[in-house]
Amino acid sequence: MTVTHDRQEGIMEYLSPLDASFLDAEDADPHASLAIASVAVLDGPAPTQAEFAEAIRGRLALVPRYRQKVRRVPFNLGCPVWVDDPSFDLDFHLRRTALTAPGDDAALEALIGRVMSQRMDRERPLWEDWLIEGLDGGRWALLSKVHHCMIDGVTGNELYRLICDTGATPGRPHPDDWRPTPAAGGLDLTLDALGRLARMPFAQARRVVDAAGDPARTVGRLGALARGAVALAEAFLPAPPTSLSGPLGRARRYAVARTPLAEIKAVAEAHRVTVNDVYLAAVAGAFRQILLARGEAPEAGSIRTLVPVNVRHRDARHVLDNRLASLLLDLPVEIDEPAGRLRAVHERIAGLRERNEVEAGIALIELAGQEPYAAVSLVIRTALSLPNRGLATVTTNVPGPPVPLFVLGRPIREILPYVPIAERMRIGVAVMTYDGQAAFGVTADFSAVPEAHDFATTLVDEVARLKPVARPAVARRPRARARSGSEGSRHAESSRDPA
Repeated sequence: MTVTHDRQEGIMEYLSPLDASFLDAEDADPHASLAIASVAVLDGPAPTQAEFAEAIRGRLALVPRYRQKVRRVPFNLGCPVWVDDPSFDLDFHLRRTALTAPGDDAALEALIGRVMSQRMDRERPLWEDWLIEGLDGGRWALLSKVHHCMIDGVTGNELYRLICDTGATPGRPHPDDWRPTPAAGGLDLTLDALGRLARMPFAQARRVVDAAGDPARTVGRLGALARGAVALAEAFLPAPPTSLSGPLGRARRYAVARTPLAEIKAVAEAHRVTVNDVYLAAVAGAFRQILLARGEAPEAGSIRTLVPVNVRHRDARHVLDNRLASLLLDLPVEIDEPAGRLRAVHERIAGLRERNEVEAGIALIELAGQEPYAAVSLVIRTALSLPNRGLATVTTNVPGPPVPLFVLGRPIREILPYVPIAERMRIGVAVMTYDGQAAFGVTADFSAVPEAHDFATTLVDEVARLKPVARPAVARRPRARARSGSEGSRHAESSRDPA
């Protein structure tokens, strides 16, 4: 299986506007590093650097994007393009470091925070693999760092399937006769982008004709999208201020906590809600606790989170890009009782789906792909330059690889997630499941949130607090069915993907 690319038109391989938006967001915030990551912890002994390099080299043919870099189109006439890196050097992307004794969680978390604070070199392919030695118990770790413009969480799982083995016997290297394709010159890029711009009015006219051919469906869809757009707009209204939202520095803290996945599933089953509902309720509880500890009132609407939603078709799971929409959810931090917070999360998510917020987000992404990129990029950069007082955090839930994986014959014991933060969001939370464990990864601004570790452990405590009060059951609301009829909407039922 090879991770493929689905952005070609002629000889150019363009980023989508959504992919490019992560580059624009990083450009707009000098303190942001918008790389996502996961950390696989394995049994020892750690491989030598030569073994490590040979293992990755033997799989590069499966991930063509790993030997490509981003190039901007002159005058921003089109989305950036992926081009082969003629100077690709695998050794640049393979890093090695070691923890000081005793090699405990605190040392690993501090190292992850330092590595993820650093931006990636835009002149090279946007990924790094860090082999980390010296973990206690004779273990080692592999930190996979990839810029968000390249992948989302679902595709990140596909990378694990490609780079790792499903058994203790290492797989054979894949044949590789890669030669860099000569990059198009600036004139070629400009002419291709101008050609795309010239074709846009005709494509838009065809869509108008298609819509006119089925007026009832078009009117229904427009009404649903209008309701969703209103919901999205309301979610960006200023929220009550807290100390957990504000300007960021460059440095990041990272903290991790773990709980058995079976415990989260048991709570979800007892309350007749989803695993994601339980996770978000735990996040709400942790935010409530940190606000109270800081002497701040947990007001309604003060912690609004961006919840990425996977809208990837099953037949596109091997495509390397971002396929995300989002829900903008007010976490119920004002509710003291844990079961009440869980009930509120479940009902609020159902309400957002009924208002077609996901479908509206998908429509906006599709619209961005049908407009001149220069205008789209300007809108994104302008919006990001304005103070964001609506969103306080990002919370993402990624189901990890469904089977145990191995690297060079060593078993992966756990996988820890990392989600980036930017703008005024001082805390981001990710959960990743693997081999019966749910790992919570908390990213925080180093100076503004020294309580990152306490926040992470509170997430586990909040799940535990729901177990003794697992009855009476919450009346589960049916999920709103997508009215647009698009395949992307039907696949948006699970909000289980990272930003």
